[in-house]
Amino acid sequence: MSDAKEIHVYTDGGCHGNPGPGGWAYVLEVDEARYMAKGAENQTTNNRMELTAVIHALNHLYRNGLCEDSTVHIHTDSQYVRNGITSWIHTWERNGWKTSARKPVKNRELWITLREAEQGCRVEWHWVRGHSGHAGNEEVDGLVQEAIAEIS
Repeated sequence: MSDAKEIHVYTDGGCHGNPGPGGWAYVLEVDEARYMAKGAENQTTNNRMELTAVIHALNHLYRNGLCEDSTVHIHTDSQYVRNGITSWIHTWERNGWKTSARKPVKNRELWITLREAEQGCRVEWHWVRGHSGHAGNEEVDGLVQEAIAEIS
């Protein structure tokens, strides 16, 4: 019998203006424990903040030894993040980090960092519709708005 844990991670990122002041946040649910973090940048994009939230969450899990023997369920409202890491990244890597239109992939350094952060964990990616009443998504959205307000 396996002692594998199920870890649920809720992430979000956003901006006031795109680009503009932006924030990221995550909430981790591990057994009965909950961990959360948020941050902000003065000039960024929505997509950068969405990626940053997931990177910080995975790094927290890895640093604290929580990936071992666990399945990490990442819940994001960003199709960009979910599709990028589960599908598009394979083509980008094969094509020398160029899109199908032969243009450089935006946020390449964050995609590479996310790919590395994901390697230490068994991750399952879940898309949730934003602003639809999903409790975890609503919570991280609120944290993102708080983070942005703190720097505005």
